[in-house]
Amino acid sequence: MVASETVQTISRLTPLADVLVTIDAEVKPIAQRTIDVSAAAGRALAQDAVAPARPASPLALQDGWALSSNETMGAGGNAPAALARVPSRVEIGQMLPAGTDSVAPIDAVKVVGGLGEVLMPVNPGEGVLAAGGDSDPAIPLRRAGERLRATDLAVFAAAGVARVTVREPRVRVLPLRGSGIITAAARLVTTDIECRGGAARFDDGGRGLGVAMAAESSDAIVAIGGTGSGRNDSSVQTLAREGRLLAHGLALTPGETAAIGFVGTRPVLLLPGRLDAALAVWLVVGRRLLDRLAAAKSSDSDMAETLPLARKVASTVGLAEIVPVRRSAGQAEPIATKYLPLSSLARADGWILVPAESEGHPAGTAVQVRPLP
Repeated sequence: MVASETVQTISRLTPLADVLVTIDAEVKPIAQRTIDVSAAAGRALAQDAVAPARPASPLALQDGWALSSNETMGAGGNAPAALARVPSRVEIGQMLPAGTDSVAPIDAVKVVGGLGEVLMPVNPGEGVLAAGGDSDPAIPLRRAGERLRATDLAVFAAAGVARVTVREPRVRVLPLRGSGIITAAARLVTTDIECRGGAARFDDGGRGLGVAMAAESSDAIVAIGGTGSGRNDSSVQTLAREGRLLAHGLALTPGETAAIGFVGTRPVLLLPGRLDAALAVWLVVGRRLLDRLAAAKSSDSDMAETLPLARKVASTVGLAEIVPVRRSAGQAEPIATKYLPLSSLARADGWILVPAESEGHPAGTAVQVRPLP
């Protein structure tokens, strides 16, 4: 067999939009499982998180006096209202006595000679947490598809929710060569998977893609390196031979040599062996794949900041483009295009996506700046 017959070549660049449509159609959510709340940070809920009604009866929200608000009508410092009886002192979190509906501050009530008077009017419910005010079973604390924040976990624990049902994709991350750049890219992807609710397994550099594809211990595989036409590049051929290759060559810059396919029902994403290219493909394709496995509602747009461009960005029609930017005087300043130097990635505050149908954006265009991992 001549060498030309074994070289990986790209026959066409598949539009980014087509790749994303394929991911949405073919990548299915994984099975759900129930885990302790303490281990659920970043995970995507598979079912609504619901807490029992809390509190069961009204509680004091402040230290003070439990009163019936009707007794305080018209009260003032110069015209205190006499109380039928000396009110009860309550502390934060204490149940309100029967016949009371508000909690007045300590200095709002005066007790002299066994008689009580109130020095200010108090509204019904003031200083009180109503029954069901913390949580209502009819209103989920968080809904299926939402990723859990540390705040959510604290809320669940306080509301008595000990376990939640989530989808946690297991992703095997393979640096296909032992180079420092490929290892750095693999570790970056691993970290982002963990932050976004997946369970990443980082393999040692140089382990074979075929071995990983034959194993059944993951829901997806992300391999870095070997996607080009170099003498030692063979990852795409391995995927085509042992699985199902959907696309080799992506109309995204950087990242044109990326590939995607399946082994059985498991998606396999092959990232280029350049840090900027691997990152670009992971941001727009890898994260989408992870979201689909977790049935997660993507939060990238929610986290984006809209800023005007500080200067023009030119792009090639037909190619989507990742452009790193930094914030400068309330604007987004592009700091690299096409090849993204390491220094530019280090200085970037975020990134923008120029769509394939655009020739770029003039200065002043409002763009969505998304955070980097």
